[in-house]
Amino acid sequence: MKTGLGAILAAVIVVLLLVSMSLFSVDQRERAIVFQLGEIKEVIDQPGLHVKWPLIQNVRFFDRRILTLDTPDTERFITSEKKNVLVDSFLKWRIIDVKQYYVSVRGDETLAQTRLQQRVNSALREEFGKRTVHDVVSGERDEIMKTVREKVDADAKEIGVQIVDVRLKRVDLPQEVSEAVYRRMEAERRAVASELRSQGFSAAEKIRAEADREREVIVAESYRDAQRVKGEGDARAAAVYARAYSENPEFYAFYRSLEAYRGSFRGSGDILVLEPSSDFFRYLRSPGGTRSGTTGK
Repeated sequence: MKTGLGAILAAVIVVLLLVSMSLFSVDQRERAIVFQLGEIKEVIDQPGLHVKWPLIQNVRFFDRRILTLDTPDTERFITSEKKNVLVDSFLKWRIIDVKQYYVSVRGDETLAQTRLQQRVNSALREEFGKRTVHDVVSGERDEIMKTVREKVDADAKEIGVQIVDVRLKRVDLPQEVSEAVYRRMEAERRAVASELRSQGFSAAEKIRAEADREREVIVAESYRDAQRVKGEGDARAAAVYARAYSENPEFYAFYRSLEAYRGSFRGSGDILVLEPSSDFFRYLRSPGGTRSGTTGK
């Protein structure tokens, strides 16, 4: 009885072991390859519970998430100006064809990263060799990353990998190159500053010349207008004098004589030397202003 119970228990245990060895689960972040006697039997892309033959089949899992390849050391590249630059970059990649990935690099992530890093370095070296220091530092940085990503992605597909992104974290210049670049930048800025000062001086001279010309024009026009107004005033005054003289010549002559007297004897110490019979005293000699009147005191 006990022997039969022990056999049944052993059989149950064996069955449970076989079941546990036959079932496996695939996480949604993974893909799996089922091998049978060392050969690829099936590629599993869907997550969930799956079955395999125990003992004769085994399973390997591969990450389907985006992976990062970030080298700790900077690489030295040469630009078209034969100057060295120190570049620090990183790569984002993921497995898209698990079977091809396994066949190409035996599913070894380290081997895959080594191959990708070599291809990235080669593409960066090629692109940096076409450009100047200014281009690789700021001018064409986005274009460089785009071109490198496309080139590396074309090669990565051969091993079942997709390149998501390539980024340049830092592009530095060696100390000796930095000093030369800074000196050149300083010379360029000085040249630009001198050109701007020259342009400013030229613009200032032009503005001053235009202002002087406008001033001369304004002064000439003002003088012309003043002379015209003065002439019109003189003409009107002459017309008034002429009209007044024509209406009463004797009163006009008397009024002009009074004005002459007032102007001549303005101060108490003024002295005027004239003959007593001069026409200047005609209205002093006679209230009527006749020339034959007696001399007044």
